[in-house]
Amino acid sequence: MSEQPSPGRGFGRIVLWVGSLGPLGHVPASGTVAVAVAGVPLVWLMRMYLGTGAYAAVSIVFIGASVWIHDVGDRLLGEKDSRKLVLDELCGFFVACIVMPISPATLAIAFFVERAIDIVKVPPANIVERRVAGGWGVVGDDLIAGAYTCGLMWVVVDYLPANWIA
Repeated sequence: MSEQPSPGRGFGRIVLWVGSLGPLGHVPASGTVAVAVAGVPLVWLMRMYLGTGAYAAVSIVFIGASVWIHDVGDRLLGEKDSRKLVLDELCGFFVACIVMPISPATLAIAFFVERAIDIVKVPPANIVERRVAGGWGVVGDDLIAGAYTCGLMWVVVDYLPANWIA
């Protein structure tokens, strides 16, 4: 009979530390803080130095790892969609920024739009969050918020002054 890892030591501690991005998962508004502190710089760097295909591949791997970490982490914590685990928020932001031109203005707009859509839980995100079990349910609603944001950014970018996008 295998014993479930303890969140206080070893494997469980590593999963929870990674899933919370260290201290970021323990601050108020942890999801928003995690995207602002870690997600925005990561997207900026990846979009500046990786092509769209490589960015998408890294995002897919990150999403897969996040699903697993949220599944294991929530079981360790005895919670569903623990606010301490914030990788799901980054997954949504990665999707939101996959095809838009990158500039400080587009990143800022995408940040606020994605966070608002994620917090409101625009359908079907609310259904996924409630009905899909485990890590896929936790990450799935953020992926939907990211997809909505991505679509909205296509429209927004057309109306931004050209010097905001460069």
